[in-house]
Amino acid sequence: MKKFDYIIIGSGQAGIPLAFSLSKEGTVAIIEKSFLGGTCVNNGCIPTKAYVASARRVWDAFHGDDLGVEIPKGTKANLKKIKARKDLLVNESRTNIERAIKRNEKISLFHGEAHFLSNYEIKAGNTILTAKKIFINVGARAVIPKEYQEIPFYTNENILEITDIPKHLIIIGGSYIGLEFAQMFRRFGSEVTIVEKNKRLIHREDKTVTDVVAEIMKAEGVDLVLNAKDISVTENNKGGITLKTAAKEIKGSHLLLAIGRVPNTDTLQLEHTTIKLDEKKYIKVNNYCQTNVEGIFAIGDCNGEGAFTHTAYNDFQIVESFLFKKKDRKISDRISTYGLFIDPPLGRIGMTKKEALEKGYEIVVGYRPMTKVNRAKEKAETLGFMEAVIDAKTNLFLGACVLGVGGDEIINGITNLMYAKKPYTVLRDSVHIHPTVSELIPTMLENLTHE
Repeated sequence: MKKFDYIIIGSGQAGIPLAFSLSKEGTVAIIEKSFLGGTCVNNGCIPTKAYVASARRVWDAFHGDDLGVEIPKGTKANLKKIKARKDLLVNESRTNIERAIKRNEKISLFHGEAHFLSNYEIKAGNTILTAKKIFINVGARAVIPKEYQEIPFYTNENILEITDIPKHLIIIGGSYIGLEFAQMFRRFGSEVTIVEKNKRLIHREDKTVTDVVAEIMKAEGVDLVLNAKDISVTENNKGGITLKTAAKEIKGSHLLLAIGRVPNTDTLQLEHTTIKLDEKKYIKVNNYCQTNVEGIFAIGDCNGEGAFTHTAYNDFQIVESFLFKKKDRKISDRISTYGLFIDPPLGRIGMTKKEALEKGYEIVVGYRPMTKVNRAKEKAETLGFMEAVIDAKTNLFLGACVLGVGGDEIINGITNLMYAKKPYTVLRDSVHIHPTVSELIPTMLENLTHE
């Protein structure tokens, strides 16, 4: 048995920075069953945003006339080259992590799936490790319902490994991951159909958002099958698949499942411990990522308190502060923020209008369509809108979204004000650079309406 001061299971965006921080205080073991870097590096942010960038170049080539530019015909996506570029970016990140670990004498890397033997004993391959402080950072994976396990399908992970563009990609799931891949492969040249059981895409968002997102998808040529009932899929004798709903039959060449995510806690053999899970198999934690077992923490997607790289990294910050600093960071201080990385993108911070009203707030709303933003018109990208939800009693932002050109970057300005707990008037009365998209946010905030 090998003893360490700290054990980290998983090398994702919480685990790696934590390992280097802990190495200043003692010996650290990292257990990783797959590639270093976790979801973000290997099959999340880095590879998918590389594909999104390639898809955008294709779109640009077909929309030169919008700006008076004549681009010769013949543009096509070469998925082999797109994948090769993606692989270079991914491998560079993996290599940098591996080199940094090797240079650190206090960190030891163990390859293999981690299995708990008891609360403080873990087996990785043929090695048994123990430590008084253990950090679980095992992430999450795509949900694969039983009815799809006997037919060919892709998830957000293995679809990034194909080298031939699907003729007709059918995507089950019309939320964040499904939409991103739908637009991406449509731009690459695939026929794409999204099948969604709910009446709206990304139904957690306000209807104003989902209506525009549906408009964006339709403008790209993506077919939408909403309110789909009794979905079933069979494999065709000559290859491909047939998807049936109560009202429709669709034949496709490839199937992508984007139904949801499930934590990887089932791989850990936690039945040998007293660590508690919730009903969805996420590890229960308190405000400081502590589990119910002294000295054991759960960080990143597996704790159910966030599903993003930025929340995972914040978990690292919370744990580091709890262990070594002022204990001044906690999960409950975090404001929900995320992006939908279609083109144009959605940047979201805080509550939707629906959420604010359901929580009993009296709200005022600022709204401006991108058709009334000169910079968006100059770029010929006027789909979308900007919206802010404000507490009518305190003048503080409750939430905001920017769905449109630059939305994923613009939203951070409102994020900063929300963390500073400053009233919307600070932004309303500020002077922004002209001509930009964000300069119209102050203008939007001059004309608020009651909901």
